[in-house]
Amino acid sequence: MNANPSPGTALITGASSGLGESFARRLAKQGNNLILVARREDRLRALADALRKEHHIQAEVLSADLSDDAGIKRVEEWIRSRTDLTLLVNNAGFGACGRFDRVDIEKQTAMIHVHIIATARLIRVALPSMVERKKGAIINVASVAAFAIAPRSAMYGSTKAWEVAFSRALAQDLRGTGIRVQVLCPGFTVTEFHDAPDMKDFERSSIPKFMWMSADDVVAVSLNALKRKKVVIIPGFGNKILAAAARLPFAAAFSGFFLRKRR
Repeated sequence: MNANPSPGTALITGASSGLGESFARRLAKQGNNLILVARREDRLRALADALRKEHHIQAEVLSADLSDDAGIKRVEEWIRSRTDLTLLVNNAGFGACGRFDRVDIEKQTAMIHVHIIATARLIRVALPSMVERKKGAIINVASVAAFAIAPRSAMYGSTKAWEVAFSRALAQDLRGTGIRVQVLCPGFTVTEFHDAPDMKDFERSSIPKFMWMSADDVVAVSLNALKRKKVVIIPGFGNKILAAAARLPFAAAFSGFFLRKRR
């Protein structure tokens, strides 16, 4: 039995690499049709072509920038045009290290758009059809950073904390509808996330190797957990410890050690 509520149709944001690409590959293997959303259309097309050939599924490509209203509206319109969406994976996201008053405000507000506004709007437009059919699931990809009050990551951590709080509340709202809600909170994952220019202050070598997980392993935990009713999923024992430790009084100083810029 597949862990996801399909085979059906899954929409994945941030699908051009990392966790989004891993979600796409695993869901295609399970027989799901896909709509792949990201800014990098060339990567999406290459991935869609490969998955069609390998798994004989339908894979559509939708290039959209979720940091602005036009991109969000484009995805909303696609969702409204369909009645077969069974899984929505809100995976798109990015981070920017640095003290809040020194990081470009456009980067900060873009995080709000991608992590909060796009997540809320896409869920709102997807839910009516899911509820009517009593079939569907939503996965919001947050982070263990949601549980920490960390220096040099004020906007990232707070937007991820919103995703956790919202997902918990949404799961309560949807009790009895047949719709499952999950918020996935991975820790350090081997993706391109930390390669972005906005993460130049982050030192990969400062994190012990045992703390890193592969994107495929994180996605496997997420999809296997969909068969259960648990809303908050933290993959990996080390990350569970990290999330618990983040609530301790010394957590902010400890986080600062990892995020500080080495010169």
